[in-house]
Order: sequence, then structure tokens, then C-alpha cells
Amino acid sequence: MTDPRQAHWEQVYGTKCITDVSWYEAHPGKSLELIRATQIRPADPLIDVGGGASFLVDELIKAGYLDLTVLDISAEVLQKLRARLGAPGGAAVAFLRQDVTAFQPDRRYALWHDRAVFHFLVQREDRERYVDVLRRALLPNGHLVIATFGPSGPERCSGLATMRYDANALATELGDDFRLVDSSLAVHRTPAGVEQSFLYCRFVRLC
Repeated sequence: MTDPRQAHWEQVYGTKCITDVSWYEAHPGKSLELIRATQIRPADPLIDVGGGASFLVDELIKAGYLDLTVLDISAEVLQKLRARLGAPGGAAVAFLRQDVTAFQPDRRYALWHDRAVFHFLVQREDRERYVDVLRRALLPNGHLVIATFGPSGPERCSGLATMRYDANALATELGDDFRLVDSSLAVHRTPAGVEQSFLYCRFVRLC
């Protein structure tokens, strides 16, 4: 049975073009900048959480990354992503239809990327489950690149309540296993022309 969270996102992606959702960006420049800063190797495994609507994976394929996983709760958006990538691009990508809070990784990754998933987890239990999955999925000394709504970001998005963070608050949520390396605020302009404050952070897992 489809749970309410999955049903919400299936409805969103079933009724909207990817380029019309508020978090759409034609070029994921800030994410790419932070990923490059980690200096992971092209063959190192990388997972993009909630990445179904993003063009990040397209850019990573172009940049020569060879071991990519895209996880998303929506089967609809993953189907759209498969069709967009086609072959041979999609051959470098594993597609996982999962709620990240219930994800049971069967491998570990050198880098975990999340733009605009964590801030939808308004229940503490969901955030704790997310961090537990992150710990199990990320290699020691692995990298976390994460973007959430910043302190002045919207309180609601896509009909759902959201959380807003500064770097210290986000670091507290992740716990002592993660060291903050870099943080900055960026303004995202939605397809409708609305400006949203995003916090971008890069962490290293310490153990």
C-alpha cells in the first residue's frame, strides 16, 4: 500500500513537469562545486538522495563519475529520469525507489548528496531515522553535501511544512559523527520567480 508521503510525491510528479516544480534549477552549480571540493575520485560511489527531479546526475555523468545512485520516494519521477538519461548514460546509474527514512543500504558510499529532502522531515523521529541511515550508508571519512532551507527560507513548500536551518543547527541534528567543513547561503529563484534562501553545507564523517 502506498503511504501518504509517497502518495504526495507521486501526485506532484504525476501532475507537474520537472521544470515546473519550485526546487528546479537548470544547472546545479552549487552542488557541483561542493562535490568537486571533496576531491572524491570518479570511480568512488556517490548517492543523490531525493535526486529524481534534479539535473545533477546528468552533470555528474558528463564529468566522468562512474558509480552513481539516485534514490527517490517517487517511482513516477524515477521513470522520468530513466527516460531522460536513456542509454548509455543511464548505464552508470542505479535507481532506488525508497523513502530515505526507511532505506536499508546494502553498500556504502563515498559521498551522500541531498538537496531539499532533509528540510521536509519536520518530525524528530524522521530526522533521527534519516541520520541513522546516513551513518550506515556513508563510509568513514566520507562526505556529505546537503542543502536545506536557510534561516529565512519558506516555512512551507509543495503543500508541506518545512524546517529551516543555519549551519550550527544542522550540525547539531547530524551529531558528533560529522564535522562541518563548509557552509554558505544561496538564493534560489523558483520557476515562478520566487526567491528562496538555501543553506549549503559540506560535512566529513569522522568515524
